[in-house]
Amino acid sequence: MRFILAAITATFATGVWAADVTKASPLSVAETADALEAAIADAGATLFARVDHAAGAESVDRVIPEAQLLIFGNPALGTAALEQDIRAGLVLPLRVLVFEDGDGSTQLLWASAEDIFDGFDIAPDAEVIGRVNDALDNLTGTAIAAN
Repeated sequence: MRFILAAITATFATGVWAADVTKASPLSVAETADALEAAIADAGATLFARVDHAAGAESVDRVIPEAQLLIFGNPALGTAALEQDIRAGLVLPLRVLVFEDGDGSTQLLWASAEDIFDGFDIAPDAEVIGRVNDALDNLTGTAIAAN
């Protein structure tokens, strides 16, 4: 019984079911998204799309808080995941949502690499997991420092 409890505790402690990651930004949604876009370019990655969800809602006469989704990637990083499991192409490129929360503060939100690649044949301790987490942390950190 102790072994089972220890295994369950270890599973939760190692982040197998990791939560989404959120960082607060002192900038507006647009300024934060601009800064993230610049950080992506400076890192040599490619911005594939920038989706303005609030503008989309406005186009159908609806109102939601400011929210922009940036979709980006770097073949040097993404290919490492695709080599392990081509189905990772379903969840790549990476995504970060910049949005205004209920308090009017700007937040950056993304899924951890553990969550992104959950269910694929990519080991939780694979190097690409750490590299993706580091890239997302570094890019978002650079964006919120740009004030």
